[in-house]
Amino acid sequence: MRYISTRGGAAPRDFESVLLAGLAEDGGLFLPETWPLLLPEDWRALHGLPYPDMAARVIARFTGDTFTESELLAMCRDAYAGFTHPAVAPLVQLDERRFALELFHGPTLAFKDFALQLLGRMFDAVLARRGERITIVGATSGDTGSAAIEACRDRANLDIVILHPVGRTSEVQRRQMTTVLSPNVKNIAVHGDFDTCQDLVKAMFNDAPFRAEMNLSAVNSINWARIAAQIPYYVAAALALGAPEREVAVAVPTGNFGNVFAAWAARRMGLPITELVIGSNRNDILARWLASNDMSARPVEPSLSPSMDIQVSSNFERLLFELLHRDPAATAAAMRAFRETGRMPVPDAAWRDATALFHGHAVSDEETVEEMRRLHAGGYLADPHTAAGTAASRAHPPADRAVPIIVAATAHPAKFPDAVEKATGMRPPLPPHMADLYGREERFSVLDNDLSAVEGAVRAHARRNAP
Repeated sequence: MRYISTRGGAAPRDFESVLLAGLAEDGGLFLPETWPLLLPEDWRALHGLPYPDMAARVIARFTGDTFTESELLAMCRDAYAGFTHPAVAPLVQLDERRFALELFHGPTLAFKDFALQLLGRMFDAVLARRGERITIVGATSGDTGSAAIEACRDRANLDIVILHPVGRTSEVQRRQMTTVLSPNVKNIAVHGDFDTCQDLVKAMFNDAPFRAEMNLSAVNSINWARIAAQIPYYVAAALALGAPEREVAVAVPTGNFGNVFAAWAARRMGLPITELVIGSNRNDILARWLASNDMSARPVEPSLSPSMDIQVSSNFERLLFELLHRDPAATAAAMRAFRETGRMPVPDAAWRDATALFHGHAVSDEETVEEMRRLHAGGYLADPHTAAGTAASRAHPPADRAVPIIVAATAHPAKFPDAVEKATGMRPPLPPHMADLYGREERFSVLDNDLSAVEGAVRAHARRNAP
């Protein structure tokens, strides 16, 4: 299995190199050179397997020779051993045709745990084998940061620095990051929004001397390994509902496009997913694009669903590359135009191809609250992001009523207690392992949107911890 850049300026490489590199040197994102395709009998062979075993078999299609079968299986079993539900990713029926795929039973109560618990172990194995040390930098709108820190804390061969926007996460999300006092962990609060943080991370990767000096790697969903590790939970849900004999639809609340792209990748591998529905909040760039081919960035506005407060969806570049028939020059030109003008020129033919599969729906804060109330009245307590997903799935149901809808329930309601209480009158308690979160010491730096200052903080952190 080899990987290529969406912009065509990086040499093909194997999974191990992609894992450590994160972003391609040309600024593009890595994708498989050829997609693995599973036949119906291959999907059937996964029926009944424990989640870690099934995940290892799916992810092995992407890892090539980087890990042996037994190594990958051991990592998956270890990664998911700490999840609090025996099914790891259980399905809960919401109504006649809607099912919540609960992705919040991991250590930080969000879907990011599925990929990052595994990536932490992959990094450890590869770095120990190579005798290297890396510096991981990442940006977060709320959930990636805590999941990455939890996966990477106290690991011997890496340092991790996470950037989050000042005042733009929930208090629970912030404290999950800033109360981890491990010496290899540093949190930086940046004046700006998530896109500001994401731009700083990309700028550090595009600063070739700094990238080499720090041996940078990424845990954001720009890292292909993140996407590969998210595909299995869509497989698990589809199989539970009758795939490959039965088709399914998938609805995903999304901001950075990584989670829904994992569902697209599962479909590209042959899983019978008929439709992909994107739930957005007031930061509706993806919904606007699907409605009218308007991919234009606007200022990010705070909302009740802060993990989707994003206007530059990094992983959209991967879909664009596929829609443009894997033309790296056209992809690079579109991304360059977006960076320079704030508008992305997507050819009408590519846009029409996307709308044949994707639907988008933007949900206001008021509609989010109403959807949370509706779900609660039906016996289900949902966080605001999951509510955006269920609302989108009701706005765009499959025409065939026999097709069930899988809604990605991306975060535990206790991560957003203020929004949940506003909608339902109930303030969800934190689970026992986080019950003392509000009493823990916080530690983080606050910096302006200044690349030199941020690079200086990253350098000081990595040098202090260097062996």
